[in-house]
Amino acid sequence: MVESEYKQDETKIYADRKGPAKMAEGIAMLRAYESSKPEDERICYDPYAIHFINPKILEYAAKHRNEANTTVENNSGSIVARVRYFDDFVKKLIENGLEQLVIFGAGYDTRAYRIEELKEKVKVFELDHPGTQSFKMEKIKEIFGSIQEHIVFVPVDFEKETFSEKLFSKGYNRSLKTLFIMEGLLMYITPNSVAETLSFIAENSGKGSAVIFDYFPESVVDGTNKLKIAQDIRNFAIQQGEPLQFGIKDGEFEEFLNTFGFSNIQNVTSEDYKKAYFHGKNENRNVCELLYFAHATIE
Repeated sequence: MVESEYKQDETKIYADRKGPAKMAEGIAMLRAYESSKPEDERICYDPYAIHFINPKILEYAAKHRNEANTTVENNSGSIVARVRYFDDFVKKLIENGLEQLVIFGAGYDTRAYRIEELKEKVKVFELDHPGTQSFKMEKIKEIFGSIQEHIVFVPVDFEKETFSEKLFSKGYNRSLKTLFIMEGLLMYITPNSVAETLSFIAENSGKGSAVIFDYFPESVVDGTNKLKIAQDIRNFAIQQGEPLQFGIKDGEFEEFLNTFGFSNIQNVTSEDYKKAYFHGKNENRNVCELLYFAHATIE
């Protein structure tokens, strides 16, 4: 999944990766870097992220430590805040009786392995492209010795297959209280696919189920936003071969989700998550003002 905060000239360190796996690796690198900081300084913590990074990238970073650290520090703010916010949201729902977790485009996400409460109480479905997922499964076996019992891998090519059929065939229960995570995903799929996915969630989950995702304004996607950061985001996605396809119009966020039957709709701005997490040594870190988080429930 393309991540917007990288500058175009930084892609050279990902030269050996293509497509979704390449983007998943880039985000794993940001999580790994943040996790290497002292406990009182880091925004998020993922001790497993480093296992998903190509040794060549780690070697490059070691040889160019100052450059690499500056690059990551300047461009990781909203991404690590997203990891932390989504983690906190998962934990809150577990306390409120969460029974299933569905992660769309899971990439190298490790929540199912590092949030202990999930192992005890929640069945986790990870949906992703077969190529990316098979590599992840190999790494999980290396790290833990085996695939965890509470996790179900659902290989699906979203462009060619119907994810709902695959999900049901793997044991998904539509009557259970479920959280659906779409992290760094919606902006890269078509509006029709977004609508189909949200409709599925609204129609096939138990009472109190929820969805959480991040998104860009539509003006970033269609190029009408003339801010430099907006143009950089759009151009980087195009350069990586995964152009932005979906955004939400300014002022229409709540109306958009209401259309699918969601309630308790929350829109989280960069000001909101900076205020929540960026204190002390992190007070002056940059965040992307155009990346929003959102969540809502089905009653």
